[in-house]
Amino acid sequence: MCGLSGEIRFDGHAADVAAVQRMTAAMLDRGPDGTGLWSLGPVALGHRRLKIIDLSERGSQPMTDPEAGLAGVFNGCLYNYRELREVLIAEGHRFFSTSDTEVLLKAYRHWGPRCVERFKGMFAFAIAERDTGRVVLGRDRLGIKPLYITRDASRLRFASTLPALLAGGGVRTDIDRVALHHYMTFHSVVPSPRTILTGVEKLPPATVRTIEPDGAISDDRYWNPPFTRPAEGAVRQGQLDVLQTAAGPMDAGDWRDAVLDALRVAVRRRTVADVPVGVLLSGGLDSSMIVALLAQEGQHGLATFSVGFHAAGGESGDEFAYSDLVAQRFGTDHHKIMVDDARLLPALGRAVAAMSEPMVSHDCVAFHLLSQEVSRHVKVVQSGQGADEVFAGYDWYPPLADVPRAGAAEAYAKVFFDRPHEDLAEILEPEYLVGEDVSGAFVRAHLAEPGADTALDAVLRLDTEVMLVDDPVKRVDNMTMAFGLEARTPFLDHELVELAAMCPPELKLAEGGKGVLKAAARGLVPDEVIDRPKGYFPVPAIRHIHGPFLEMVREALNAPAARSRGLFRPAMVEKLLAAPDDHRTTLGANALWQLGLLELWLQAQGV
Repeated sequence: MCGLSGEIRFDGHAADVAAVQRMTAAMLDRGPDGTGLWSLGPVALGHRRLKIIDLSERGSQPMTDPEAGLAGVFNGCLYNYRELREVLIAEGHRFFSTSDTEVLLKAYRHWGPRCVERFKGMFAFAIAERDTGRVVLGRDRLGIKPLYITRDASRLRFASTLPALLAGGGVRTDIDRVALHHYMTFHSVVPSPRTILTGVEKLPPATVRTIEPDGAISDDRYWNPPFTRPAEGAVRQGQLDVLQTAAGPMDAGDWRDAVLDALRVAVRRRTVADVPVGVLLSGGLDSSMIVALLAQEGQHGLATFSVGFHAAGGESGDEFAYSDLVAQRFGTDHHKIMVDDARLLPALGRAVAAMSEPMVSHDCVAFHLLSQEVSRHVKVVQSGQGADEVFAGYDWYPPLADVPRAGAAEAYAKVFFDRPHEDLAEILEPEYLVGEDVSGAFVRAHLAEPGADTALDAVLRLDTEVMLVDDPVKRVDNMTMAFGLEARTPFLDHELVELAAMCPPELKLAEGGKGVLKAAARGLVPDEVIDRPKGYFPVPAIRHIHGPFLEMVREALNAPAARSRGLFRPAMVEKLLAAPDDHRTTLGANALWQLGLLELWLQAQGV
C-alpha cells in the first residue's frame, strides 16, 4: 500500500515535475519506505512506497515496461497476483520482480483496461501509455483505495489524498454547496465524484477512466452487482465467481455454508504478504470471525490489537471483555491499548489533519490512535470493516423490511438522514444553501435504479456502493495510512459482497441483524460474542463534548477563518455551544461536533 500522484498536461507543455514532487512528499506517511518519480513530456508520475510484497528495490515505483511503452503507479494489493503471474508467464510474459505492481503492468499490457475484471484486491492505479499519450486511472470495486482528481483547461492532477493535491497548488478551494448539503443531511457522506471542495473530485469506485492527450475523458464502470436473487436452480458453489446449477433452491443452511466458505476464502486471500499480518480485534462478531478463521488456517501467535478509552457521560469506552475472550480462546499475541484522556485531545487534532475529507465519526480518532500503536508491531492488519453494510447489521435496516419498493427512499431518509432539508436554513448562511433537497434526490435516483428486488435490497445496494465507500472504508484507509499501516477488509471481498447481495433479506435481518453471518459463526467463535448487543468503536469524550474538547470546537467555530468563511449562522453556533449534549442527529451523533469538525478540517488544510 502506498501513495501515488501524477499530472497530465493538455496545453503542449511538459508536466510540472516540481508539483508532482510536492504532492508525493505530502504522502510520506502513506509510504515511508521509498519514493520515486517518472516523467515523459506531458505526463509525470510520483510514488511513495510501503514495502509489503517484494521487499527488494525491484518492486519500486513508478514502474516501467519499456518494451510495452508503459509506466505505472499503484496503491493497494492484488491478492491473486501469484495466480495472474502464472497465467501471464504461460502467455509469454517475462517478469523481473515478484511484485504485484509488475503483475498489474503486465496484465494491462495483455488484457488492456479490462484487466481490472480479473483483479481480486484493493487498488487505485495510473498507467501512462508512451505511444498514445493516453493515461488510464482505475479504482477497485468497493472504493477501498482512494483516488482524488483536480483539473482545469491545461492539466489534470491526481493523488491518493486530497491534501496532496492541495500541496501541488492551483486547486480551487471554495465550498461545493451540493457537497455541503450532503455533509449536513446524508450522515456526512459526500458521494463521488464530489468532495467538499469545488476544485477536487474523486474517481468513483469500480471505474476505469481513460484520459486522452487532448483532455477528453471516458469512464467505464466495470462492476455493478444487481442485488437480486439468483435464477431458480442457480447457486454459488465452489468457485465463487461461477454460478453453478444445483439440484434445488438454497435453504438457510446452504446460505450459511456459502457465506462461511466465501469468508474463509476472503480471509485467506488477505494473508498474502512478505511481512506478518495482524488483526484489529474489536471484540465484535466480525473481527472475531477473522481471528477464528486464521486460527483454523493454522496461524499461531497471531498479533491482535484492541483499543479502549475512559468512560464519559455514563458510557463505557472499551470492549476489552469480549476481545480478551477471543484472544484467550485462540491464543493470540494480544495487545490492549488503553488511551488516556491526556493523549486524546492532541490525537484528535492529528486525526483531523490526516483526513482526506471531513469525517464526523468519532471512530476516526480511535482508529488513528490504534493505528499508531499497531504500526510499531506490524505493517499489515485485517479488519472487520464492512460487515454491517454487507450483511444488514445496523439498526436502521429492520424498519425497512416491510416497506414497499416504491417507498424505499422516504423510509430510508427517515431513519438515516441527519435532518430534513428544511432544517438547513436554520444552520447554514443563505449563500451556502441550495434550493432543492439534493441529498433526497440523489437517494431517490439511486434507489430507483434497475435491480434490487426489495426496498431493503435497494438500501443495502446504496449503502454498499455509496455510504460504505465514503464513510467507514475511507476512515480506515486514512487513519491506518497515517502511520504506514495497510488495512485489509475481507468482508469487502467482492465475491463475498456479490454473494451477500443475492442472499434473501430475511436471512440477513434474522437474529437482530447479520443473521446469516451469526449462523456461520456458531461453533467458530464464542456464543457470548455472537449474542452480545451490537457494539461500536466508542470514544465517549467526543460523543459527550465537554472541557478541553468543547473549547477546541469553540475556538474552531469562532476562529478568524471561520468568521471569514461564514458557513454557519452565529445564533445556531451559540445555541449548540451552550448545550452541546442536547442536540443530536437522527442517529444520535453530536450536532455540534458535525459543525466543529468541518471547520477544524478546513482550517487544518489551510482552506
